[in-house]
Amino acid sequence: MYTFSSKLKTFSFLLMAMGVLGIGYGFWSAPKDIQEVETLLAAESHVSHGEVKHETSKSVGAYDASKGHEESESTKEESNPKVLHTNSTSEAVTESHESSLHAEVAEKKGGHEISEETEHAEHLNHVLHQLQNKPWAAFYVACIFFMLVSLGVLAFYAIQQVAQAGWSPVLFRVMQGITSYLPVGSVVFFIVLLLCGLHFNHLFIWLDPEVVATDKLIANKAGYLNFPFWIVRAAIFLTGWSLYHYYSRKNCLAQDEASDDLFYKKNFKLSAMFLVFFIVTESIMSWDWIMSIDPHWFSTLFGWYVFSSFFVSGITTIALVTLYLKSRGFLEHVNTSHIHDLAKFMFGFSIFWTYLWFSQYMLIWYANIPEEVTYYITRIELYNLPFFGAVVMNFVFPLLILVNTDFKRITWVLVMAGAVILVGHYIDFFNMIMPGTVGDRWFIGVSEIASVLFFLGLFIYVVFTALTKVPLLPKRNPFIEESKHFHY
Repeated sequence: MYTFSSKLKTFSFLLMAMGVLGIGYGFWSAPKDIQEVETLLAAESHVSHGEVKHETSKSVGAYDASKGHEESESTKEESNPKVLHTNSTSEAVTESHESSLHAEVAEKKGGHEISEETEHAEHLNHVLHQLQNKPWAAFYVACIFFMLVSLGVLAFYAIQQVAQAGWSPVLFRVMQGITSYLPVGSVVFFIVLLLCGLHFNHLFIWLDPEVVATDKLIANKAGYLNFPFWIVRAAIFLTGWSLYHYYSRKNCLAQDEASDDLFYKKNFKLSAMFLVFFIVTESIMSWDWIMSIDPHWFSTLFGWYVFSSFFVSGITTIALVTLYLKSRGFLEHVNTSHIHDLAKFMFGFSIFWTYLWFSQYMLIWYANIPEEVTYYITRIELYNLPFFGAVVMNFVFPLLILVNTDFKRITWVLVMAGAVILVGHYIDFFNMIMPGTVGDRWFIGVSEIASVLFFLGLFIYVVFTALTKVPLLPKRNPFIEESKHFHY
């Protein structure tokens, strides 16, 4: 039996404590009203002017010359009433022209003129929402990422059951331990969704009745994107996934004490039904919880794209937890061939993720439809480093490292590659969620780091606590002997 070491448990508590403090600071430091936003923007403007001061110093002489010319002209005007009258007339014409322009704009907008003050106020309010969204969005990204990692492991476990794989049964208890986080993560995530519906934040703009009333595209989707239907779908998805985790684990434990393969056969049928449920709900989940953050944009590949991201993250987590337990003297039947197979899945699904990333990007870029390219323009212009950095971490790095057969069996190489892959796919979720919630007001700060630390600590605590409750080796799985002696 595995024993949760006191050092690892203390480490998990420390991560959660640091996370809670950082998350609290993120919410506390977010601006509370328009005045704070004005102060912040004024400070940013001052810094911006300071940065370009050196560049503008070269043109000071020319400016002073023009200023002197203007002063001499004004002196002439003061001494010449005719000139002064002419300038006054010109100003009157200019004012008349500006008034006519405002009238035209007002006519185009249905007779409701938008003054500069109103536009400025709307801009300030928009920035306020973005800055208030930042700690919420950081928490949301970390929350959904860790929950979907456990869901990816659950899907991988179900595939192994249905495929009747002979190599993987020695890893089943590791997978079950990781998926133990799913019910916990689901509860936290569902609470976050409820808070979104209760307007504690502005992560999903289609939840705002004023936006729906003024946006025809979003209004046309109101039959699907409405809070009651949305939250009911979420409850069904999260409950269904958690129920499969509970009953499949229960059947697997019962098989250890059984005299026949009845519970194994039950798990086979249950896993087959779950995979059908999973394929449908995973696609809808990706639309509901991620794509609807940008409700004007859609992609038919998006469900597969999200799946590939959290699925390879789940397989990578299995490999890292297995290597840790192996280093502590457990999982004696796990050999380098098992590790090699996990590394092959890590490599293969990294390439699959890249294929979907390129397919989605290339087709939208080539078609160049304004409603579609906006999604990528925002990310390339405002999120250039994390957007292309994710490609390097999730494709280039795994390709160069894991393509080598020998490297797939070396522990430190896999740990390094696994860490890069997990960070890279966290950034991938960051890229999917942040632009639609905080716009250009993003940076990796206290809120982002603290949210990751909190959920990482919670993940470690739940997973390794679950591993202590059952033997790490299934006893009566029909393929357990084949798995023990698996060699490639």
